[in-house]
Amino acid sequence: MFTNFALIHVQVLLGGLIWTVVLSLISFVFGGLIGFALALAGVSKVRWVSRTIATYVALIQGSPVLIIMFVIYFGLPILGVEVGSLTAAGIALVLFSSAYLGTIWRASLQSVPKTQWEGADCLALTYAQRMGLVILPQAIRIATPPTVGFMVQIVKNTSLASVIGVVDVTYVGKQVNAATFQPFTTYLVIAVLYFCLCYPLSVLSRRFERAYSVSHR
Repeated sequence: MFTNFALIHVQVLLGGLIWTVVLSLISFVFGGLIGFALALAGVSKVRWVSRTIATYVALIQGSPVLIIMFVIYFGLPILGVEVGSLTAAGIALVLFSSAYLGTIWRASLQSVPKTQWEGADCLALTYAQRMGLVILPQAIRIATPPTVGFMVQIVKNTSLASVIGVVDVTYVGKQVNAATFQPFTTYLVIAVLYFCLCYPLSVLSRRFERAYSVSHR
């Protein structure tokens, strides 16, 4: 028998929201680590390295996140590799995040004026010193607004993980709707929860963007 939507259902949805946040953090942290490596490799003067990175980025960016999840979750077991739903979703989102963050950060590195790169070379700095002392501090300021903004996309894309059985807020929402038969209320609450996660990030991104624009007038 169907029940009325009550506070207990909101609490259940909040429990699912925790896994949404966890999956988002996993995607951003590990995707960011890989993306940083991709960004550095992308500005490499070694042609085959930059072309390999460009191919990887094009492949991931050209594939829907859900399809990547399907390939990992349903495809790998055929090859004898069993992958859990959370692991499959995490890997897919990490690949997705790494490709886009790598692109954002590579563009930020390339946005640093050429004179700064040349000046670092003239000082006879090592590669690590040149990046750490001259290039990266400037690139970080350029990259911060789009990076924070991209975190919104990561949070939104975690909802796709419910398709393969990850018990995030969207998956829990389906169960609550099945119990209460009140889709409007259930999914409205879910929308509000996503909004509470995404809106502060959007505001923070705009603030960083304005701060960066003002500092360069």
